[in-house]
Amino acid sequence: MVIVESYSVAVLMCLITMLCWGSWANTQKLASKEWRFQLFYWDYAIGVLLLALILAFTLGSSGSVGRSFIPDLQQADLKWLGSAFLGGVIFNLSNILLVAAIDIAGLAVAFPVGVGLALVLGVVTTYLAKPEGNVPMLAAGVACVMLAIVLDALAYKKLASTGQKTPVKGIVISVAAGLLMGWFYSFVAQAMGKIDPTTHALEIGKLSPYSAIVLFSAGLLASNFLWNSIMMVKPFTGTPVPFGDYFTKGNARLHAIGILGGVIWNLGMGFSIVASTAAGPALSYGLGQGATLVGACWGVFVWKEFKGAPAGTGKLLAAMFLFYLIGLGVLIASKV
Repeated sequence: MVIVESYSVAVLMCLITMLCWGSWANTQKLASKEWRFQLFYWDYAIGVLLLALILAFTLGSSGSVGRSFIPDLQQADLKWLGSAFLGGVIFNLSNILLVAAIDIAGLAVAFPVGVGLALVLGVVTTYLAKPEGNVPMLAAGVACVMLAIVLDALAYKKLASTGQKTPVKGIVISVAAGLLMGWFYSFVAQAMGKIDPTTHALEIGKLSPYSAIVLFSAGLLASNFLWNSIMMVKPFTGTPVPFGDYFTKGNARLHAIGILGGVIWNLGMGFSIVASTAAGPALSYGLGQGATLVGACWGVFVWKEFKGAPAGTGKLLAAMFLFYLIGLGVLIASKV
């Protein structure tokens, strides 16, 4: 398998993760103009698993380091296979809630609140699972992100005062998504074996990063038959979504958009997991969740979700971006 040993390369990969995780939801925005987000999400889940398998049979099965994908699966303990799979199940529930929040409140709200909260919890839980990095600096970076979340919520409250949004439902669903999303990464990180810095031998019984991504993705797709089915029958807004609409209302372009969304997101997940061997899981996850900043930029500047907001909203958004940038910078420095 291919591994990353350079910290600078690992940080670059985490930045790509940030761009992927912050941009994939644009595919939902495009698709939701023509059909419900629950239908889009089936293709998204397929795209996630597809990219995981491509990575596993290419980068995960080449080179002289560690174990190839299939042999790695064969030697892994059931406990760690289940841990990575469970990470996908937990993430999928949180991500469906996030997608619902985007549908209701927009990218500029759902990402800073939901994914920002996930960043905070994820850094903490991942550090507890694998304690690597400078604790005071990790804490300072997390504190800046928390402040940015509060500022974004205040900006959303101002927008709501104009009657353009439904603040309670959008923010509550975003918070629920963030609380769940903050836990999934630690299950995947724990399932991954340590790589000996001298011999590059991979810990016996645990998974390579590439195998962990596949098990995670399988958990996501499998749980979709539960979580997304519930969301179709009992949606937060609108009428129930008939399952037959996936086949009768979809076309090749809409399906491709959904699959592309899953591929983009899991490319970020793959880079984050692989980079964690050099950057540490807590930093790798925390920096990748800088996607909150990217997603907010898409929402504010491209989709114009705060257009027509009252005076003072712009200052709150500017402060939000500033504290996110400071927080991300501190997180990067925590490992140097």
